[in-house]
Order: sequence, then C-alpha cells, then structure tokens
Amino acid sequence: MTAERILIVDDEPYVRAVMCAMLEICNYEPILASNGLEAIEHLEKDAPYDLILSDIMMSGLDGIGLLERVRTLQPGVPMVMVTAIHDVDVAISAMRKGAYDYLLKPFEKEQLLATVKRALEYRRLVQQNAMYQQNLEQLVEARTEMLHRAMADLERSYDITLEALGDALDLKDAETEGHSKRVTAYTIALARAMNVDSAEIRTIARGAYLHDIGKMAIPDSILLKPGKLDLHEQAMMREHCLRGYQIVRKIPFLQGAAEIVYSHQEHYDGSGYPRGLRGEQIPLGARIFAVADTLDAITSDRPYRRANSFEAARKEIKRCSGTQFDPTVVKAFLSLPDKIWIDLRAEINRQDRLSPISFGNASQNKTPQATPQTGTDS
Repeated sequence: MTAERILIVDDEPYVRAVMCAMLEICNYEPILASNGLEAIEHLEKDAPYDLILSDIMMSGLDGIGLLERVRTLQPGVPMVMVTAIHDVDVAISAMRKGAYDYLLKPFEKEQLLATVKRALEYRRLVQQNAMYQQNLEQLVEARTEMLHRAMADLERSYDITLEALGDALDLKDAETEGHSKRVTAYTIALARAMNVDSAEIRTIARGAYLHDIGKMAIPDSILLKPGKLDLHEQAMMREHCLRGYQIVRKIPFLQGAAEIVYSHQEHYDGSGYPRGLRGEQIPLGARIFAVADTLDAITSDRPYRRANSFEAARKEIKRCSGTQFDPTVVKAFLSLPDKIWIDLRAEINRQDRLSPISFGNASQNKTPQATPQTGTDS
C-alpha cells in the first residue's frame, strides 16, 4: 500500500525533524514546511495529503490562517494543531473552526502516533461514508428510474385494457364508430387550452374515452333501435351513466375517470342527469367533455341527419354557454380556431387504430392524440 502522506508545518527545525523521524519509523511519508505559506504551496502543487500537523504560532500565515485555507483547498483532510500548553484555548478554538484535534508540546512518540492514527482513521471513515453516500444516491437514482419505467409500463398496460373495452363496445354499436376517438381528442385539446395539469389531462382523457362504457349494460333492443325511444326506453338509456360508473370505479387507477363517466351528461345549470349537478359540482373533466361531445355530435353524420359544419357547432355551443355548458370552457373553446378540430378529425380518420399510449402523452403533444372507439351519448 502507498504510504500515507503527512504534511508537517512548524517554524522550529528541531520540532520538524523530530516529528519527521517518528513518522518515518512507522512507514508514513512526512513532507516538511517551515510556515503556513510554504504549506499552502505544497497543498497547491503536490496534493493530496492524508493529514496535516501544524503549529499554531508561526510568523506570516499562522496555524489558524492555514486551517481556514485548508478547509478551502482540501476540506476532507484532517488537521491536527500542535501547540504549547499556554496556547490550549487557541487550539480548542481551532477545533471549533474545523481542526480535528490538538497535540501539546512537548509530546511523546506514543502520543504523536496515537493522535496521527486516530486522525487517519477518521479520514478513512469520512471517505468511506462519502463513497457510501455516492453509491446510495446512485442506487436510489437507478431504482427510481426502474420504478418510473415500471409505472409507465403498467400505465401502458392499463390503456391497452381500455382499448379492449372500447373495441367490445364498438362491436355492439358500430353506427357511431370513431366517436370516442374524436371526442377524446377534442377533450384533450380543450383541456390543454385551459392549462390543465398533464396528470389531470390523462385522467380526463380516460374518462372521455370510457364515457359510454355503461351502454354495454343497455339492452340491444334499446341501444340499437333505429327509431325514436319512448319514455321508458329513454329512462333505460339514461342509466348508462350510472352503469358505466359502477363498472369503472372498481378499477383503482380509473377512480378519477369514473367520476367523469358518471357526470358526463350533467348540465351546467343543473338540468342534466343522472344527479342534476350544477356548476362546479360537476367535475372539470366532465364540463370539458360536454363541449367536446356536442362538437362531435353536431359535426358527425347520424342515421337521422347529415353532419353540420364546425361553424354551426361553434354557434350552438356559444348559445348554450351558461345553461348546458360551463362558460369558462366555452370561452376556451371559442378561442381555438376550427382548423384544430378539422385537423384532429382528419388525423383520426386516416388511422384505423390509434395507440392507447396516447393517453399518457396527450398533454405533451403539440396536436393532441386520440384513442380507440366507442359509441355516442343519447
């Protein structure tokens, strides 16, 4: 092993020589300096050192001044102050400023070696602790990254599950194919325009995508009826909000989305269903969705009518501000040009299948992405 290097700083040649001889016998490597300034030169030119033994009372740069410089140049190197008995108070003061220990003159060989041994052991412990801390930080960083990747993979698997649910509903109600893809994309665009937090946008996107999932519990005779529904059938159809909520709320990661599924047919003035919520009683995601849903309903073909223009949808949504829709959401909608909705619709129509992973990326994309399909609301 390399001999441990010890810098001896003392303006008395005899003291330097005695300390040097004592340390060399024990296989240390002493380097001598006659004052503080000379010691600084060694620290700057031929570092590192494992320990510094320094007199306190020296001309020029004294031991206290050297201690202050050492804390800057080599803060991890312990420093032992060597002093006469009448300077003990000064030595103690030096320890308060960062010195490791002090050694009283005159001293015996055993005293010197014991002090040196303790100081060097202290240095080793400090170095080991620093290495442990560094390794621990690297380990925590690596484990955190692994956790983030695992959470991302889990989130992707969740969204793939949502895609399967959407496909199942799409097989049941093919007339409105693409509705949930479009309304999810529109909802994301509106949420981004309102500066909604990215994590909340993912929740809102999932709620928008699953808004019609309760229709899987509606009898086909009602869901697929080509004509107008009677009062009993309308009441049955309206149950899809509660049915959807009951399905989705059982999935832990969809708790927030479940509230949107439950509330997506509520009106801002309290005239909606199933609970007659009004104003901010309605979750923000459901209030945003309501505008996006109407936009898609007006601009899409239905068996009983042809699609209308985005301009017509804009006028109708503006007309219903404060009654069916939240005025704040309507204001955000009106601030966006029709080209955004046209481009989103075209993008969805170009793609047969959009990745459900877009839920996680929705808030980061310049053009919000959409997700798989279900049917429309009644």
